[in-house]
Amino acid sequence: MAISMDTPLTRVLGPKTAKVMAEQLALHTVRDLLRHYPRRYARRGEMTRLDGLEVGDRVTVLAQVKSVSTRRMQQRRGTLTEVTVGDGAGSMRLVFFNNRHAHLDVGEWGLFAGTVGLWRGDKQFSHPDCHIITGDDDDWARALVPLYPASKDVSSWVIQKSVKLLLDDAHSLEQLLDDPIPATVRERHGLVDLATALRQKHRPENQEQVDSADERLKWDEALVLQATLAARRRAAALEPGIARPGRRGGLLDAVDAALPFSLTDGQREVGEELAAELAREQPMNRLLQGEVGSGKTVVALRAMAQVVDAGGQAALLAPTEVLAAQHARSLAAILGPLGRAGELDGDPEGTRVTLLTGSQKAAVRREARAAVADGSAGIVVGTHALLQEGVEFADLGLVVVDEQHRFGVEQRDALRAKGTRPPHVLVMTATPIPRTVAMTVYGDLETSTLRQLPAGRGGVSSSVVPVGEKPAWLDRAWARVREEVAAGRQIYVVCPRIGDLEDGGKGDDGPDDADGAPPPEEKGGTSDKRPPLAVLDVAEGLRAGPLSALRVEVLHGRMPPEEKEARMRAFAAAEVDVLVATTVVEVGVDVPNATVMVVMDADRFGVSQLHQLRGRVARGKHAGLCLLVTEAPSTSPTGQRLAAVAATTDGFALARLDLETRREGDVLGAAQSGRRSNVKLLSLLDDEALIAEARVEATTLVEQGRGLADHPELAAAVAALALDERATYLEKA
Repeated sequence: MAISMDTPLTRVLGPKTAKVMAEQLALHTVRDLLRHYPRRYARRGEMTRLDGLEVGDRVTVLAQVKSVSTRRMQQRRGTLTEVTVGDGAGSMRLVFFNNRHAHLDVGEWGLFAGTVGLWRGDKQFSHPDCHIITGDDDDWARALVPLYPASKDVSSWVIQKSVKLLLDDAHSLEQLLDDPIPATVRERHGLVDLATALRQKHRPENQEQVDSADERLKWDEALVLQATLAARRRAAALEPGIARPGRRGGLLDAVDAALPFSLTDGQREVGEELAAELAREQPMNRLLQGEVGSGKTVVALRAMAQVVDAGGQAALLAPTEVLAAQHARSLAAILGPLGRAGELDGDPEGTRVTLLTGSQKAAVRREARAAVADGSAGIVVGTHALLQEGVEFADLGLVVVDEQHRFGVEQRDALRAKGTRPPHVLVMTATPIPRTVAMTVYGDLETSTLRQLPAGRGGVSSSVVPVGEKPAWLDRAWARVREEVAAGRQIYVVCPRIGDLEDGGKGDDGPDDADGAPPPEEKGGTSDKRPPLAVLDVAEGLRAGPLSALRVEVLHGRMPPEEKEARMRAFAAAEVDVLVATTVVEVGVDVPNATVMVVMDADRFGVSQLHQLRGRVARGKHAGLCLLVTEAPSTSPTGQRLAAVAATTDGFALARLDLETRREGDVLGAAQSGRRSNVKLLSLLDDEALIAEARVEATTLVEQGRGLADHPELAAAVAALALDERATYLEKA
């Protein structure tokens, strides 16, 4: 039977096995099965550490039968067979009822699969699946026995036998595989061909073969990813844009003159880089990352002013209405009369800053759309409302996306499409990005970095408040809040939940779980004891308790827009002492007088998110303090993670810590797609050099000759990635 990589498993394995594999392991085709790699390898004669198994794990172990005993049960009818197996390092109890698997004999080796349970303090399997290895079973006589990710009804050895069907016929395997890595690249990096790699991965004879296969299969993943991104860069470069050169005596010069501070060296350097790219016809596609408070918004404003000077419009896309409104206010404040062209007190040489959000009243929204369409609004600030049909630009020259991690590539492209010709694009993030993530998740963009903070900032110190171990520390925290307010300062208190609203109050308009949320396996602190603390409850408790003498108000994403705006204005005007909020204040909110950030249930937040939150304080001349309140034990992984956040303000060091403590699939967005990731072996932490080499090779392959057309096997893999719904992780940075 002729098969291909896309052949359904029903044709290869039969409908029954294929159905269970599809339902429980999402394995549908020959490609899926061949790319379902062993989780690990058992080594016969070596210790596999049965004593290291955790209760609740579903595992497959290779062990030898040490004893078998059968007896009648006293409390109910039937027999109980107890089998002890060992691996040279530890032992484990297997339990079977009513003579099932009573044929096990002492001395036999076998594979035993089940869920680890506990009985009177000892680990055991109840009714495990068993596969006894016989002398004729040459596949299990190998030095390395592959153990696969399995499921309740699909055991590791069923997967092994299924893979064996595809690997046994050497000729057919060679025929059905299209190697995506060109021979020249394989030779340059010493990589085996794909057929050899798959045989070595699934049926290795030694560890060297496993290592060789892993290196080759990681290259598959890295090169296809990087070729996809290189193709995006190439396509963008071939789209002719409109040059937006600067001019003397224009809006940009006026902005520089109006700034109440001097630009940092980093801001000047990045500004010159952007100015040069804006002056070219080839559209700019650049990521600007920088520490919290490093002045990215000013850099973006200067770029927008240059585009306005050249006769174009600039659009700033913000993730929340609170942030969009604040951007509009701050830009208008910096520009002064230059941002009110057409108004009585406006400068006719300036432009108009216009805000467009979904919650605006119809008349206001119509007026804003008209200003955008006729070009009188040179700088347009908005939320997703900018992407809607009916929003037309006269001449869109620059798209600025603030907090890129809140948006996907498709949203960025939707705004780009509103230009008559492809506009320049600048995306910004205050979440520092490790180099490998920048090369993958943001690999279609060139990267600029701001590390230097403006002079005069007070700086932030952070401390963990372990209320589970030292409850009195929370009292001291509230005392410190009262002291700061007495000195004329203001306070943020952040909670992970809103409270008792009609919809349950579980969310707001903060970031999704994939950005900065603590790893699912990092349970500790509050997660298994009580619901997370809520804004409404905490505010009520503070008003009635330790902060009763202060002006305490709340802010969250489910409030009406007018109320949110009014609350933020009141806080900015120092009419509110303590603002109890959700992560709606995580980005962009700028109140220089705020000096203390108290994060309740801090273990509920991820590393990058905590770093973002504390960036909301000490934005003026006064020193800031961030208090991370948690019930997590200080010795737990969660407690240690919080201690690491408190120990450094280096966002790039914390970004690496964030990557270390989170699943890489979450970083790449596999969790958002709801499906398995195509990246199975590649590690963003361990394979930085390999990813960098793959990026160089992919760029060369895409840009030389006819590009991917000269490499049809790689082109097919790129096309499959682009069409596969699992590839949405590239769209969900």
